[in-house]
Amino acid sequence: MNCAADPLPLVDIIQLKWLLAGVGIHIHVERLLNDPSYASHALAEAEACGSPAARAAASKLRSRLVSTR
Repeated sequence: MNCAADPLPLVDIIQLKWLLAGVGIHIHVERLLNDPSYASHALAEAEACGSPAARAAASKLRSRLVSTR
């Protein structure tokens, strides 16, 4: 993976992963980045969870994923 060309900062994705783990939702980072269907489902689940921080992080990532695909 060329980090310079990667439009999504890994720190944002890992932040979402840990925020979701705190509410019992587990995501697979590589699959989130490479499988649009999985990403859509995982982000929808995150946007519906009880954590305001996780919802905000998911919304931010969704807007960036949509703009890069």
